[in-house]
Amino acid sequence: MDLQYLDQPLRVGRLTLKNRILMTAMHTLYAENGLPSARFNEFYWRRAEGGTGLVVVGACRFDGKGAVKSTMDLTDDACIKPWQSFTRGMRERGCPVAVQLYHAGRYMRQAAVPDGNGAIAPSAVFTPFTKETARAMTAEDIDAVVRAWAEGARRAREAGFDAVEISGSAGYLISQFLSPLTNRREDEYGGSFENRCRFPLAVIAAVRQAVGDDYTVLLRYGAHTLVPGAGGSAECRDFAVLAAKAGVDLLDLTGGWHESRVPQLTGEMPKAALSYLAADIKAAVDVPVAMANRMGDPREAEKALALGRCDMVALGRPLIAEPDYGKFILAGTPERIRPCVSCNQGCLAGTFFEKPIRCLANGFAGREHALRSEPAPVKKRILVVGGGPAGMECALQAARRGHDVELWEASDRLGGQMTLFSTLPAREAFAELLHWYEEALPEAGVRVCLDRPADADSVQAGAFDACVLACGRKYKPVPVSVEPDAVPVYTMVDYFAKQPILPKRVAVIGGSFVGLEIARALLLDASASPADVFYRMRYGVEPDETIHAQLARSDRTVAVFERLPKLGAGYEPGIAWPTLGDLSRFGAELHKGTAVTAVTSEGVRTADGVWPCEAVIVCPGTEPDEALQTALADVFPCHAVGNAARLGRAIDAIEAGCALGCEI
Repeated sequence: MDLQYLDQPLRVGRLTLKNRILMTAMHTLYAENGLPSARFNEFYWRRAEGGTGLVVVGACRFDGKGAVKSTMDLTDDACIKPWQSFTRGMRERGCPVAVQLYHAGRYMRQAAVPDGNGAIAPSAVFTPFTKETARAMTAEDIDAVVRAWAEGARRAREAGFDAVEISGSAGYLISQFLSPLTNRREDEYGGSFENRCRFPLAVIAAVRQAVGDDYTVLLRYGAHTLVPGAGGSAECRDFAVLAAKAGVDLLDLTGGWHESRVPQLTGEMPKAALSYLAADIKAAVDVPVAMANRMGDPREAEKALALGRCDMVALGRPLIAEPDYGKFILAGTPERIRPCVSCNQGCLAGTFFEKPIRCLANGFAGREHALRSEPAPVKKRILVVGGGPAGMECALQAARRGHDVELWEASDRLGGQMTLFSTLPAREAFAELLHWYEEALPEAGVRVCLDRPADADSVQAGAFDACVLACGRKYKPVPVSVEPDAVPVYTMVDYFAKQPILPKRVAVIGGSFVGLEIARALLLDASASPADVFYRMRYGVEPDETIHAQLARSDRTVAVFERLPKLGAGYEPGIAWPTLGDLSRFGAELHKGTAVTAVTSEGVRTADGVWPCEAVIVCPGTEPDEALQTALADVFPCHAVGNAARLGRAIDAIEAGCALGCEI
């Protein structure tokens, strides 16, 4: 791939950046008591070494009301010196670093406000995100926050940060002042657009005065609220113009608020789908513009720059997955970039529950301080049995350390269960990660042997020094009675492998992550495709209102039956809502606490009667497959990893495989 734009330098305020790659601020929860830790330092230093043009760290609190205690801390001068060692390390690695000063406003939960006096907001408006109502700020509160923001910026400069970023996105305090949905004040800070801009512009002016004209100031800003009634893209553009004139050197753009019901980070959102918003703002301002939200695909990033939609690409999760993103761009080998799969399992989902960032694609993420990939002191011949996530990652890391590694996979392709799930809607990026492994394993020297089952005799005959069992688990038998004349019954494996064309009424037995995702896939399969919608709109086949109605219609009826009282086992908190939204939109029937006792000629039978259908898909669950491990016990040195060791998810398997590959 010929890349001409990503590796070009860019002037941002008083900084000259070596390329167009910006790492966005993320609440990693790696700081300790608000100050840098070894984990925090090594995580960001690794991204600096990997060729990132500008790193923004955060969120960082600057007062007693705006952020939880697990964020970074610049609330007083005692914080300055501890951060100087971190910023010095970034400079030594050739990467400028900014800190994002953040105030959540009404997004703070009352009990989490450090000063104990509750959350504040422009107006006392109920917040769906916290299920609480913050108190309206007084004029004194407003003045205090503006002064504190400026003091935080001064400390940031003295701490050695090369720039400061004002957080004005995602529905946080600045967004709340700008929006008529959350700002219902009747004083000079509310009402007209001009008045609603008054507080944000005061913050920018105070920060600029505190740091001086010879220092770079960024604004993290939402190019659209994506919340009905909160203000659309036109008002967002108009404020961006004012912010640029007020002294902001770069607009670091993102999407909407946390409470938006529009997917912005997950696979439901097409790559670079919001870059059109950046183009509108870039055309209206005279400062550089960066754009975030699924911008990690190098081709899409390059395209956005080539078309002039933005001046930089702002990457968060893609740089968690691949710290060497910048190096591979500079070397002209973007195909070596380990892709982010947009799952949000270890990054976004965890931080809402005060859990440090992890990464499904990268087992090193957040463990750079503790996990090293150093040359093996003794070269060994290692056999890895099983080509799922744990086996692939273990083989890769072991080979990179100099071991002679062979990987046996019983099927005709790598990936294990990840191969199945990569065919689901919004999960296509998993196929990109699998393709990456298919290229990376041979490059590292791993001999991949497909259609190669393992037994005790073949393992022992191979003259290996060690064996890693990553053979996963086996599926349980179909857990319901199937009568002789029953409607067709498919297991989930049949469904994924054979992709049968199914009739109008389908029952799915099993309401875990897999069952719900299959139900959504069945409904989408019988609804208007993106190509259908594009054709109907472009050529005026139907009026817009008809097409909009068609988007919520499926020609298939699906019901999900789950014997447990809760649906969605296997989802991380906060990740299931796009799927549940689609199931609701298309009228799926969700029966929790309902066991299917039999499949009949009429459909599925439960205690409530028979639900008529013409086909059934069963998601039976798994159980340990310990045959090989038992046969090799006390005969050959083995290490079990992934689901062969304990039931878990792909993120757990890759982390475990990474750790074992670095240790064996």
